Amino acid sequence: MTRFLGLDPVERLNLTFSAGTIAASLALGAGRFGTGVALGTVIEAVNYRVLRRATDRLFRGDLAGGQAWSAAFAVRFLFLGAAMFAAISAGVDPIGLVVGLSLVIPAVVIFAWRSRPPQVSSDAVPPPDDPSWDRWNPWLARERDDVDPEDAP
Repeated sequence: MTRFLGLDPVERLNLTFSAGTIAASLALGAGRFGTGVALGTVIEAVNYRVLRRATDRLFRGDLAGGQAWSAAFAVRFLFLGAAMFAAISAGVDPIGLVVGLSLVIPAVVIFAWRSRPPQVSSDAVPPPDDPSWDRWNPWLARERDDVDPEDAP
């Protein structure tokens, strides 16, 4: 089903967290709180999906950067604020709403942690006084093209 919806791995993980949190909050009998969590997860899921798709379009070059990107970000932020205001005005529990809105954060952190590059053993790192460090450019994370003897420490 998630393949049909075109969800990326973070959205799938977020859906899992959201479903579990909504089920737990409703099972514990916190009706107003559970409604807030459910509404918060819907708002944040839509918000994250729109943000992720816009970012993908920006990096692919389909979306112009600069002012257009900033304007779209501001409009999305205004919609998010309006949805939160409407939910709180309708009597939704604000703490449940915030909990629901925050569930994407653990999904992003866990996905990033799972996707981290493999650790390099300390045996592969040269000692601090090794001359190869003089050829390394920390700003570009690669060796320098040409090393001037005056620039070398």
